[in-house]
Parts: sequence; C-alpha cells; structure tokens
Amino acid sequence: MLRGGRVLDPSSGHDEIADVRITGDTVTAIEKHVEPESRDLVIELDGMLVTPGLVDPHVHLREPGGEAKETIATGAAAGAAGGFTTICAMPNTDPVVDTAERVRRVIERGRSARMARVLPIGAATRASAGETPTDARSLAAAGAVALSDDGQPIATAEMLGRVLTSAARVGLAVADHCEDLRLSLGGVVRAGQVADRLGVRGIPPEAESAGVERDLEVLARVGGRLHLCHLSTAESVRLVREAKQAGLPVTAEACPHHLTLTVDCAETHGSIAKMNPPLAETGDREALVEALADGTIDCIATDHAPHTEAEKARELGEAPFGVIGLETAFGVVYTELVERGAVALRTLLDRMTVGPARVFGLERGRIKVGAPADVAVFDLEQEWKVEPEEFRSKARNTPWAGAMLRGQPKLTIVAGEIVFDGR
Repeated sequence: MLRGGRVLDPSSGHDEIADVRITGDTVTAIEKHVEPESRDLVIELDGMLVTPGLVDPHVHLREPGGEAKETIATGAAAGAAGGFTTICAMPNTDPVVDTAERVRRVIERGRSARMARVLPIGAATRASAGETPTDARSLAAAGAVALSDDGQPIATAEMLGRVLTSAARVGLAVADHCEDLRLSLGGVVRAGQVADRLGVRGIPPEAESAGVERDLEVLARVGGRLHLCHLSTAESVRLVREAKQAGLPVTAEACPHHLTLTVDCAETHGSIAKMNPPLAETGDREALVEALADGTIDCIATDHAPHTEAEKARELGEAPFGVIGLETAFGVVYTELVERGAVALRTLLDRMTVGPARVFGLERGRIKVGAPADVAVFDLEQEWKVEPEEFRSKARNTPWAGAMLRGQPKLTIVAGEIVFDGR
C-alpha cells in the first residue's frame, strides 16, 4: 500500500492525492482512500510523486566483455536507483549481441539481478560490422525489442534499407546512431570556439544532421519503423519535425545532457563532458527542449555509457566518449526543465514512461488498476546532492557530481517487488 502520494499517470492525465494498492505483480486499487488489509505493508508518502516506473530506451551495460565498466546487474541496480523499472540494453558489447542465444543470455542475466527489467536490443548487422544483416526473426523471437548498431551508424543506406525491411516483418523498430563518419572522423567536441581553445578537432553539426537526412530518405523509400538515437542539433530537430508532418513512421530521443548542457561544459569538465554526439550550442539545446515539449522528440534516453576512472582520466583527445545517467536523469531534467518552466511535469513523465514504451511497442509506462506494478516514487521538494561514490553503477563519469537537484528517487517497484528503497 502506497498511501497519500500524488499519483500522476501521464497516459491518462490522472493526477490526484491517492492510495495505491499493489497485490502480487499488479496494481489493484487507486483511490482517494483505500482501507489497508492486515497483511498490507503500508508506506506513507506524504504527497511524494507516484508515477509509472521510468523506461529508458538506450543504455550500455558493457556485459559481456566490459565488466570492469559495468555489468548487467550493476546497471540494472543503477536503473532501479534512478526510478527506472525497464531499461533497454544496446548490443555493442564483446561479443556483440547479434544472435538469439546472446539475446536470451542478456534477459537471463537481467532476471537474475532482480532489479530494473533489462530488455536487450539486438544488433542490426553481424558483429555490428555493417556488412551482413542479422536474423531479425530469431532475435525478435528470443526477446529483442529493437535492432541497432549503436555506437556507430548502420554503415550504408543500402544496408539500412535491408535492416528496416527485415525488422518491419517481425514488428521491430530500428534504432540508428546518426553520424556521417566522413565529417566527424577524429573529432572530439563540437566544432567552434571551444574546440579551438582546447586545441582539439571539432565535430561539425552536419555530421549528425547528414546522418538524419540519409536515414529519413531511406525510410521514405522502403518503409519500416525508424528510431533516431540521441539527437543533439537544431537541424536534426527540424528534419524530424518535417518528416513527422509528412507522415513518416519516425521517432526520436534526446538525452538529459543534451537537453541541459552545452559545449562550454567541455572547458570545465574536460573528458567527463566528452560524448558522441557532442554537447552543442545554446540554440541547439533550446531547440531540443522545444521539440521535447511539442512531441517532435518522443522520449528521453540516458545513453548511459559507463567507463572506468582511468579511461576518463586520459587527455581529452584520447579519452572515450560517454557519460552515465541512470541515477541522475530524473533529477536533472526535473530541476533544469520542469522547475524552470520549460516543460510541464506531465509532459516530462510522458517522455520518460509511456513515450519510450510506445517507441518499442512495450506494454509499460502506465499506472492504473490492472496494470503491471512497475512504480516509481520521487520527492520533488527536498534538495539532494549528487554523490557519485554512492552510485550503484560501477562508473562515476558524470558531469553532475556535486550538483544540487530536486526530484530524488525514493522508491522503485518492479512487478510488485521493492527493488530500491531510498527513503
């Protein structure tokens, strides 16, 4: 029994102080007052926010092959600590998740962790090498929720067309990292004055928008379902908005770091602020926030990319790309977007629950009677300090270390079981 919380379901607009009863793995009552039964565990929430569990369509868990950075178990625990009840794992591990057997192993490892639910994304091409499509039918049958070669773009337009076609036959979306490698090769941060001052090669915004344009042209020609990963530029937003207006079946995501930070962060945080796509300019950030608010961007994804401290301690040009975000995502976007009036709370929750669930056709992201008991509780009032040494993740590569945020995750329930209790 969750008693006296503010229950907000973005899919229906339901928003009231209410009690929530969970029986087994199902929500069985949401009412202004629910009389507890003798066997109920009653948790007093005193007006804290009760929402559907968050859904992240884009994380990197590093297992197999990179367990020093993260494992499926530690990543799932980090997700639970951030209010996520479902996280979708990208396949760029070693070996790549490009067979049904490897998909099943990710699922099994996620289940054994008993934290956030882990759903694997299968590779779009064998070994993500861009030369041969994977068997979409067998990957889907094993439990893959999408196909992607993320970490790099699907190599050619011809290959993307083949993957979109095969994925569509089994009802899967294709999630692509949009980048023209001819334009970005060797780049470190966004091209411009910051790159010049740091003495590193810049990545022009056209590297991303050229990839978006290519992908949309292929989608218009062959059909299927296309999902565009981690958009970061105003031009990419414009292209996606026009594609949606033309009726193309495209969805898109943005990350907390691109929604709240700019390239200037690279001067203060060094390699911690090195990510791909790179942090952009203020105008790009503002375009992303506007697109998040109006639905051009369908969902928020963390692109959680853990690395060891030694790797991130290298010189800016040598350090790997990537930033973690599972444990800070809600607090960052709530503090920076909702509290500042840029995005409504209901809209933000839509983009972090039912929005990403829709992208991959998942039956998640709602809190209502009869729905799976995947629930998160957040404290919107009390400030909290980001302390990386307390993370459940193995990694510490966050630009928000020491930041004061609101919207702290307090309780996460997956299938009726409490998997995180930070009260």
